[in-house]
This record gives sequence, structure tokens and C-alpha cells, in this order.
Amino acid sequence: MQNLFSTSPPNNKNDLSVHLVKLQVFVFRCPSPIPVRTSFGIMRDRPAVFVKAESADGHIGWGEIWCNYPSCGAEHRAQLLNTVIAPLLLNKDFSHPSYAFEEASLKTHVLALQSGELGPMAQVIAGVDIALWDLCARRAKLPLYQLLGGSNAQIGVYASGINPDASLQTVQKKYQEGFRAFKLKIGFDTELDIANVRSVREWLDPALELMADVNQAWDLAKALENIPKLEPYGLSWLEEPLRCDSEIRQWQELKAHSRIPLAAGENMLGSASFMSAMDSKAFDVLQPDIAKWGGISATWAVIQNTLSRGLRYCPHYLGAGIGLMASAHLLAASGGDGLLEVDANENPLRTMLAPALQKINNGLITLTQDAGLGVEPDLDALLMACRQN
Repeated sequence: MQNLFSTSPPNNKNDLSVHLVKLQVFVFRCPSPIPVRTSFGIMRDRPAVFVKAESADGHIGWGEIWCNYPSCGAEHRAQLLNTVIAPLLLNKDFSHPSYAFEEASLKTHVLALQSGELGPMAQVIAGVDIALWDLCARRAKLPLYQLLGGSNAQIGVYASGINPDASLQTVQKKYQEGFRAFKLKIGFDTELDIANVRSVREWLDPALELMADVNQAWDLAKALENIPKLEPYGLSWLEEPLRCDSEIRQWQELKAHSRIPLAAGENMLGSASFMSAMDSKAFDVLQPDIAKWGGISATWAVIQNTLSRGLRYCPHYLGAGIGLMASAHLLAASGGDGLLEVDANENPLRTMLAPALQKINNGLITLTQDAGLGVEPDLDALLMACRQN
């Protein structure tokens, strides 16, 4: 069986074997006081699906399965874990988490095609993979980034998910909290989009990073029309100005006519998709989401290829705290000048599970030295917080 983790991190002294005896899944949903607006819909609550893995030697690990919108997908993914993925992985010996990832991926591929469930299946497998890496790091008594070969616990962050309503006020609030880079949601009304970008850029120090996320709202003609209007504002990247299923030639044409770096990746599925994106030379920033596809096992090689080609790796994440911390550790281990995406909107399922975000110093956070992800979920406290929100 081929090891998907072929570009291995330098740390190879620790036991990475896994014999799973239990996989549990927990679904949470927390109302949003201020709905999160995107070009494709409005998030009125914040769901989360957490995975708890337990090995035969008594160690546990936590993972997170992507499910942020539409929120009804949370229960669906939980049932996919219970009925499809767990039976494939329990009570088997795997010498490395990537072998469990590959086993689940190969044995569900035809079913995913048959049912049209490629995305949900990949998301469930990714969440389990995160849990297995957390488990291995806990057993080794190492923070995950160190198990992956990293040595620097400090990473940059940026505030994301900034609604088109009161964008400047949100940026100013997040600046006071310590953020020094920001990403606005656009793709609504062109005049409103430009006005928001302009107001933030005029307030923000020119040396600080500002980005914009279109969330796939434009076609090629609209993107070609709008990009010149955005170019004066020094954006570090423009994210998903086209639909993720647009032909590569459209991205290449956009790249040829844009002075703004182009970013995508949260909706790419599979290593081949990322390799095609790199080969196209249309993208400056790649943003795999480890809870949507790949987990840590398959994403590591994508990241190494991204960095080796001189591209920027900035993990996508807009979920709860477990997946966010996994993304943070992966970013810390991989190096480069990437930034961690941190949702600017209120969500106890994120803040209660992301201890490193309690202190943001001039745009930087420092990961704790606790083993694994450094997260120990208190499920009762999370449930109470969601009820009170």
C-alpha cells in the first residue's frame, strides 16, 4: 500500500501506529447573534462535528469534520462516520495514520461516486485523520507541530469572515484584539464591495495585509470587470473570484489580467486537483482546508509542493476550535510566511477550544506546549455555552 505521507516530516522517532477500538462523534450547533453573510447564503448558526478516537493502548485524540454550511449537514456527516467510516477502521492495525486515511479513502471511493457523496465522505475521513494525529502526538507527549517536525510555535493570524455590514467597525475591533491582517467578504454589490475595501484600506496602515473573498460569486467577465476597481487598494490576495469548477483556462486568463494575487483551494478535492492548480501557474496562494479534504496525512505533501514552487500556503478554516488548532499546528510545522485564518464572528465552539487565540500579540499567536492539539473539550460546557448564546 502506498504511503500518502510520502513527503514525510523529519521526525520519525515516535510511534505512529494506531489500533482503533472506538470512534465517537458529537454534533453541536450554536446560534449566531449576528448571522454570517456570504455570497452563497447566510449562516444563522454555527454547527460543529467533533470526532473522538480511542486506541487499544488507551490514548485518545480529537478531530473535526467540516460542516459549516448548510448547517443541516452536521448530522448527516455524523451518521456517515457511524455507519460507513467507523466499521472500516475499527479493530485494525495501522502503522501510520496515513494508512488509515488511505484505507478509508480507497474503500469508500466507489460508494462516494455512486451516492454523489465525494465531499461528505472526504470530510468525515479528514476529521478522523486529524483525531489520529492528535492521538499520536498525545502519546508522544509532544505538541502536534513538533511531532510533525516543526520547531517554531509562533504563527501569524488574520481576521476573516468580515461581513459587508460594518466592515470597518469589525476591522477596528479586531485590530484592538491584536489582529494585523484582515479579509473582507465581497461578491455582493460592486459599489458596496469597493466602498468597504476602500474604507478599510484608508484606515489601515499601508504595510498591513488586507484580503478579499468573493466566495465564487463572479463569472470570468464580472471578475475581469471588477478586478481593476480593486487593484488600487493593495490586496494581498483575491480569494475565489471564480467558481471552483471553472476551467483552468479561465483562471489563467484572470491571472494574466490581474495585478492582485489569486487564491483558492478550500474547495479543491484530491491531490490531483492541487497539482493541476500548481501546474497552471494561475494561483499565488493555495488554501487547503484539512477538515474538508486530506486531513494532515494527505495535505502535508500538498503543502510541501506548494512551498517548493514559491507559492504561499495559508490554510482555510471557518469552523470550530479543534480543526482550527489542527490547522495552526500544521502551519507551524510547515514553515513559510502563511497566515492562519481566524473567523471574526462570535462562536463559543471556536473560542472555548482554541487556547492559543486568547492572546494575539501584534498579529501573532504562540501555540501551547501541551501534547497534541492542546485541546481538551469539555462537552458539557460547550453544550451550555451554545444554549446560552
